[in-house]
Amino acid sequence: MSQEMLLAEKLANTHDLSAEELYLLIANRTEETREYLRQKAEAECQRVYGNNVFIRGLIELTNYCKNDCYYCGIRCSNKKANRYRLNKQQILECCEIGYELGFRTFVLQGGEDPYFTDERMVDIVSAMRKKYPHCAITLSLGERSRESYQALFEAGANRYLLRHETATKQHYEQLHPAQMSFEHRMECLRTLKEIGFQTGCGFMVGSPGQTLEHIVRDLRFIKEFRPHMVGMGPFLSHHDTPFCDMPNGTAELTVYLLSIVRLLLPEVLLPATTALGTVQQDGRKQGVLAGCNVVMPNLSPLSVRKSYMLYDNKISTDEESAQSVEKLKRQMESIGRTVAVARGDSQIQ
Repeated sequence: MSQEMLLAEKLANTHDLSAEELYLLIANRTEETREYLRQKAEAECQRVYGNNVFIRGLIELTNYCKNDCYYCGIRCSNKKANRYRLNKQQILECCEIGYELGFRTFVLQGGEDPYFTDERMVDIVSAMRKKYPHCAITLSLGERSRESYQALFEAGANRYLLRHETATKQHYEQLHPAQMSFEHRMECLRTLKEIGFQTGCGFMVGSPGQTLEHIVRDLRFIKEFRPHMVGMGPFLSHHDTPFCDMPNGTAELTVYLLSIVRLLLPEVLLPATTALGTVQQDGRKQGVLAGCNVVMPNLSPLSVRKSYMLYDNKISTDEESAQSVEKLKRQMESIGRTVAVARGDSQIQ
């Protein structure tokens, strides 16, 4: 048996590999190791969560952002972006539509918009919690203070997604301007966990400057941090950013890494991301077959979906529309999955 297959078997049996072993497993991947890990990851996901795929209603509440990340289409220096903000009433209307469609988790995602102060966000979250007491509320609003995170948690938010982007300081500084701090990003993640949020991290596959050593460090960080969720999709370029000419990440490597993450942390919630569905037409289906168990259709008003363009060609209408949830159900049923009407909490302890 090849060294790579021995490592794949070790990962499937022990749910752990050293950095050196992960490097070899990724660098020397073959069709055999890919299919073996896919099958083992799929089986592990079903062992923990059954056939369920959990749907999250994504509400993109603002595309204003104070940051200037080099890879992002809504970076503050992109003067061509068509900016918008949703108000509380619009957000609650999105929730109402989503609830009728079977969503029991709502995800409020946006740029780091100073307009959405703690007072405004607590008001929004409190209103959602009052109206939907049994639903989960996930926030993905970037870096905030401990006091802010605490207030949002006490208002009724359950989960918080904050991609670490890279676990390597030097690489982080290649992707972000000097005023953004790798140390602060990591501190925010620790703070979120300490407060009691189900906490999600993640990174882009194939981001500019990324090496295999960086990816291995990301995987080791995920194993040691034990997030409740991991958001991982391919890097996709945007024409109005400094990285406009950089090559996109691939579905092939992304799906391989998703299987590895599932086997490193069997109880984790693992989304098949919009980016994966953008880079490859059946990308999210391939993600689910490789160990993913979450998809996040868009509940945002149609009028703003095309404005939340983090990268070029993002799925923003039709297929991505939450109103096509019946099509999603059929697609999942075709691969033996059930779209669950449930909160779908993480089993990570």
